Amino acid sequence: MARPHLINRDQWAARPDVWQGEFEGGHYGAGVSVIFYTTDRIGGGPKLHRHPYPETFIVRTGRALFTVGDETIEAEAGQIVVAPANVPHKFANLGPGRLETTDLHASDAFSTEWLE
Repeated sequence: MARPHLINRDQWAARPDVWQGEFEGGHYGAGVSVIFYTTDRIGGGPKLHRHPYPETFIVRTGRALFTVGDETIEAEAGQIVVAPANVPHKFANLGPGRLETTDLHASDAFSTEWLE
């Protein structure tokens, strides 16, 4: 029988003071990978990229401007944005404060093609 895994914060978090880091599920038998993203910089966010699987963004704190394909979407805390597989996407912090997202990758490993 498969055993459960407990992953401590220091195994995935890049910093101890904010939710920022990565969890790649394949190492633990999970079919999902997660990025915990945090930025205080207005305009901060990942550049244009795509994945061979869908990515789901949960906006936990703040406001962001998402570009998904030819569409732009303003999203705020409590909203969810889904980027379909193979569709270029990016997002940026609209401010005025911190942006925190939880980004779910429908894959047990990250596969990213950077376009910018």
